[in-house]
Amino acid sequence: MRDRFWERVRPGRMTPEEWEALCDGCGKCCLNKLEDEETGEVALTRVACRLLDDRTCRCGQYAIRKTLVPECIRLTPQTMGDVAYFMPETCAYRLLHEGKPLKWWHPLVSGDPETVHEAGISVRGITVPEFEVPEEDWEDYIIEEPGT
Repeated sequence: MRDRFWERVRPGRMTPEEWEALCDGCGKCCLNKLEDEETGEVALTRVACRLLDDRTCRCGQYAIRKTLVPECIRLTPQTMGDVAYFMPETCAYRLLHEGKPLKWWHPLVSGDPETVHEAGISVRGITVPEFEVPEEDWEDYIIEEPGT
């Protein structure tokens, strides 16, 4: 990857490897969200997609996730305009889309994939698998976004 590519290269010009490296490993995008139909406000729950590995905060079946969870959003530079509002406030994809810099704890900045967890940004250890909570009860699991 190019040195500090996220500061110099527009998302649409990044290599697939660079694009994927923007993921900070927080796991927040894998939490189920509730959207208020009237206001458009998105609430985060601690109810996680069944594919989220709570220990690593990564998708346990990333390569085939769309097959297993068809509603999983596939982020691309082209789709960011449609889904950025739905992404966590601390998400590198969203930050770059909004013209903001990556945070100090992002692994690309810190050089350490553990800083996202050490800084309290990730969902490590706070999730409940979606198969354990009926969808009509997700409202009871709404949380404030970690790290905001």
